[in-house]
Amino acid sequence: MAELLETTVEGVPMKLLCSTPQRDGAHPAMIVVHHRDGFDDFTRKVCDDLAAEGFVAVAPDFYHWPPVLEPPRENPFPRDPEIVKDVGATVDWLKARSDVDGRRIGILGHCMGGRMAFLGASTNAAIGGCAVYYGGNMFTPWSDDGPAPFDLLDGLKGPAIGFYGNDDGNPSPADVDRIDAELDRLGKEHSFYRYDGAGHAFQNFCNAERYREAATQDSWAKTVAFLHATFGG
Repeated sequence: MAELLETTVEGVPMKLLCSTPQRDGAHPAMIVVHHRDGFDDFTRKVCDDLAAEGFVAVAPDFYHWPPVLEPPRENPFPRDPEIVKDVGATVDWLKARSDVDGRRIGILGHCMGGRMAFLGASTNAAIGGCAVYYGGNMFTPWSDDGPAPFDLLDGLKGPAIGFYGNDDGNPSPADVDRIDAELDRLGKEHSFYRYDGAGHAFQNFCNAERYREAATQDSWAKTVAFLHATFGG
């Protein structure tokens, strides 16, 4: 079960939702970038499912910068400079744990968290791979002066895997084509999978209208295989 912990980023408290494997030893770790709804049942399950696969899974609360609003969805999107700081602080927090192998750290995110996972993996050399679910807004900076995550993809230090619904509007299939082509151009190892009849948030079982069971099961199985191949565990 995920437990709520805390660290600080530049003196500002930041909650962490953390799930750990049952067995002893130093494990690979995954940073789980929450979706728009923050620490809900979906994010908790992602952490627990990763722990069951042998990963220390930690979700930082990217809504911790003041002013903090409730419910989480009322907060504005996190700003890119703060996202980079939060990912860096989470990496440091993981490396300080005796149950984490600091050489094997990855990042995974859904929805806005998919965008943020690409950003984190592109700007932190300690992150050796990323899994992205329907991350939109890749071409727009969440800051006053950029750059956008798309413009930073050359910074990826490990392989990437991505999952997208063909009925999604953000990212649209054309957006996914553009990201795919850029990663090809940069020579970055990656695999993208697309699902007919699925739109945005197709893994989110908390949203019955959007949830697609077949796409969820297939994409999660591929994610687990990718993570074990990349990080062990």
